[in-house]
Amino acid sequence: MSIAHGVKRLGVIGAGQMGLGIAFVSAVHAKVPVLLHDKSVAQIKSGLSLMDKLLSKDVSKGKITQEAAKEARDRVAVVDDLKKFRDVDMVVEAVSENLALKQAIFRSLSADLSPKTILATNTSSISITKIAASTIPEGKTASDPEGQASPSRVVGLHFFNPVPVMKLVELIAAVQTSKETLERARAFATACGKGAVFRNLNANGPMLTVQSCICAEVTSSQDVPGFVANALLMPFLNEGVATRDDIDKTFKLGMNHPMGPLQLVYLFTADFIGLDTCLAIQQTLYTGTGDSKYRPSVLLERMVDAQWLGKKSGKGFYDYPSE
Repeated sequence: MSIAHGVKRLGVIGAGQMGLGIAFVSAVHAKVPVLLHDKSVAQIKSGLSLMDKLLSKDVSKGKITQEAAKEARDRVAVVDDLKKFRDVDMVVEAVSENLALKQAIFRSLSADLSPKTILATNTSSISITKIAASTIPEGKTASDPEGQASPSRVVGLHFFNPVPVMKLVELIAAVQTSKETLERARAFATACGKGAVFRNLNANGPMLTVQSCICAEVTSSQDVPGFVANALLMPFLNEGVATRDDIDKTFKLGMNHPMGPLQLVYLFTADFIGLDTCLAIQQTLYTGTGDSKYRPSVLLERMVDAQWLGKKSGKGFYDYPSE
């Protein structure tokens, strides 16, 4: 039976906390087979171990049955070569925030996969338009039919961390992204339990219908540095105006936030997404805008130098015992 998003098989590149989370919601909620790729065997092993733990936890809480958990786990298969993504209907890239790396991956995907495959990136700050432009075939220009077709299937699909918990997905259109690509990406995010509020912000595209939510939201953003979330969040984390505890106290007591931006380990904050990732995002924002409020603080750079990366290294703004 046909499905709205048309994704009968998904490819995920990167088995870190973001890639694994995307594979998890795709297998559990969207119920599509997932091919998972990572160059690191250790990362694959760690990611699949985390998925087993998440599934066991959901079973223990009565969220899913043991049978449903097994079916979801069986939908995820590991592949050692991106060429094995040849038959997937959609790929979601979730590697580190490095433009050159992402461009190389998308250039390869565009050349090797079906021209109908959606190429999505989970980047939280890098220009989708630049990534899309890297898919123009060698020897072609942006005005050639081939130079227009390939970039039109590139889209930003920014899941929030941790993916199984967070209710928000940012959907970002490059200037080249087609209406069909946006609609299918939105439908897939909905199938993953991430809701359905969506507008096409492509300058040449029509406004799409706003639909009712399921349990979360898909928001739209222009292809500007940092999109919406990181453009707002990063200056908070970059200000050297007070101590860690006083910054968190100000947000909790003065703005009625449930927790401060530096404390909220299991939602979207610096320590959980990684201080190295925060630094990369801020460098992208500062380079892209020239706005001094995005200039990375010396403290953040020193913490990354010291390998104080947050929860994943055991120490960041807060300490995380190994147990």
